Amino acid sequence: MTTDTPLDFGDPAGLEKLRAEFRTWLTGHPLPARLPGEPLPVFLHRWHRLLHSGGWVGLDVPEEYGGRGLTSLHQIAVSDELGARGAPGVPRIGYLAHALLEFASEEQRRRLLPRMLAGDDVWCQGFSEPGAGSDLAGMSTFAERHADGHYTVRGQKLWTSYAQYSDHCLLLARTDRAAAPHASITAFVLPLDRPGVTVRPLRAANGDDEFCELFLDDVRLAGEERIGAEGDGWALAMTTVSYERNALDTGHLSKYGLLVERLRRTARERAGELPDGLLSEIGRCFVDYEVLLAHTRRRIAERLAGQAAGPESSVDKLLMTGAEQRLYATALKVFPEELHGPGGELLAEYLYSRAASVYGGTSQIQRNIIAKRVLRLTDGDG
Repeated sequence: MTTDTPLDFGDPAGLEKLRAEFRTWLTGHPLPARLPGEPLPVFLHRWHRLLHSGGWVGLDVPEEYGGRGLTSLHQIAVSDELGARGAPGVPRIGYLAHALLEFASEEQRRRLLPRMLAGDDVWCQGFSEPGAGSDLAGMSTFAERHADGHYTVRGQKLWTSYAQYSDHCLLLARTDRAAAPHASITAFVLPLDRPGVTVRPLRAANGDDEFCELFLDDVRLAGEERIGAEGDGWALAMTTVSYERNALDTGHLSKYGLLVERLRRTARERAGELPDGLLSEIGRCFVDYEVLLAHTRRRIAERLAGQAAGPESSVDKLLMTGAEQRLYATALKVFPEELHGPGGELLAEYLYSRAASVYGGTSQIQRNIIAKRVLRLTDGDG
């Protein structure tokens, strides 16, 4: 297989037909232009609605909840086609939708999912905290349950992406101070216009306002706004990140493949000009890509077989981080002209890739999770 061919995964019947239909649809519905001064999430929301109008959002969500009742492979095929064109991917709500599918009540699924898929409600994710950004189990935001069944939430979230543009937040909070950390986390649907909620955008060094602080001052949540049972939050979080960290679900793998193919062609064309060390780095990028491809295919096979998401997603995060950072660092060495002048997409991707080993849980935390929860090592083991 080469990096410029679609990923097949042993395509089931109808999958290649769906790809062809999507390509035809894209021809008639190209990516709209971003308007001058238009915030990125507003532009992406327009793209979300356009994709949904064609039936390309939530393919693997049952029809009764607003989807098309197909498989993960069908949604991945759409993400793959978008990545291969360098277009923004399918809105990154799949990981939230599947968390609701698995843990929400039937009433919650029917009420929340169709509006989420259509873009009628915009969602963000309230997981990280100032003192527990990577160590999710160390969160301190607390939801106190009262006799009448409602909760009062107090705490703070950080790095909440585009909360200022969102309607709802999938919130994690501790509900039992005496229980073990992983067993005391509970999930809630938090309407962001609820009294006591303050959203404060953070201005990054590059001018972006993607990240926000979220302050929760005695926010009242009804018992019906809890997702799943008390203590289900950790399992829900693992389901969420298993989709968020899979490079196929997000379309990242196709985007990486485009750049790997560009590097490979350049290595052949300029074989006499590029130093051996740089040629070796290009080769390592190709190997990283193929390893990541094989690994993500295995994860999808496990999902289709009904295997629940678990701490193994930390392996996914490490592999994707390493592949992405090496790829963009190598590309800038091969194409140094993209460090200067207009355009600069490659430089922007490189700069963003440096954060990959921090956001979503640092690489150090991921290794600790793998050691303790996958390999079952203890602090005293050699």
